[in-house]
Amino acid sequence: MYSYEELYRIFADHLKKQHFSNDPKELYEPVIYAVSQCGKRIRPVLTLMACDLFGGDIKKALPQSLAIELLHNFTLIHDDLMDQSPIRHGKETVFKKWSSNMAILAGDALFVMAYDYAVQADPAVLPEVMKVFNKTALQACEGQQMDLNFEKRKDVTLFDYLEMIRLKTAVLFGASLKVGGLIAGATKKNIDLLYDFGLNMGMGFQLQDDLLDLYGNQDVFGKRTGQDILDNKKTFLFTKAMTMADPDTRDLLLDYFHEKQLPEEEKIQSLRRIFDRLNIEKLTNDTICSYLNKGIEKLEMIDMPDERKLPLKNLARTITAREK
Repeated sequence: MYSYEELYRIFADHLKKQHFSNDPKELYEPVIYAVSQCGKRIRPVLTLMACDLFGGDIKKALPQSLAIELLHNFTLIHDDLMDQSPIRHGKETVFKKWSSNMAILAGDALFVMAYDYAVQADPAVLPEVMKVFNKTALQACEGQQMDLNFEKRKDVTLFDYLEMIRLKTAVLFGASLKVGGLIAGATKKNIDLLYDFGLNMGMGFQLQDDLLDLYGNQDVFGKRTGQDILDNKKTFLFTKAMTMADPDTRDLLLDYFHEKQLPEEEKIQSLRRIFDRLNIEKLTNDTICSYLNKGIEKLEMIDMPDERKLPLKNLARTITAREK
């Protein structure tokens, strides 16, 4: 079996061999910039890990791992534009570095390129692979629309928020693993369990992301601290606080959250003081642990030796406990 680090290097080497440059250069320069951002490559590596788990040939899964990575980058470019987020991975986002129009085109190009790689699957599993890919791409759009809707709503519940991140973030974790399992020829039962493992891992990953946005170190996290608050994002922290607060505090949360006259730092600190008083940091960590445990339960039910499942178990624990 391969380690995560080995599969990361294999994927990174394969990515470097791809030629994304073409004319007009104004279209492809932002594409290359986005793809070259040194993220953790978790999703494409998950595809390779799933294939390896069931004894498949990881070389056969490399095109689909690339498809997953390009699809993910497409969502990031458009997400940053819609949120007007200036920084990702510690660097300017595509729309900030170039323009909104160029970001839209670059994202669209990545979406089409992702399909070029996805369809390279073995004909025997191609229909199922594409079914997963199409469903996941559409769910990501649904989740993003829900996220945009939440910015104008004052009645977003904790259930609403969790459903949004399931669609926007978690399903891509599950799909990455499911595609790898399909390529390896795993049974439906095992693939479904692996998908559920990925879904729970993705939920924990996003909640950790929410936590780090406010309580993390900006230099380590790669985003401005408190950006979600400035973007009026009703994250887990906010929706959980709304369930814990008394009526007066709920009114205050809503007033602060939708206040546009407050200086940015004052707005961030005002919300953080309320979150601290309601113990939201601990409650978020508890929920992350709950998702992690649910995911590992699903992983342990897969009909494969425990030692083959250990790399995935360790990865889930690592990415849901990222440093501040």
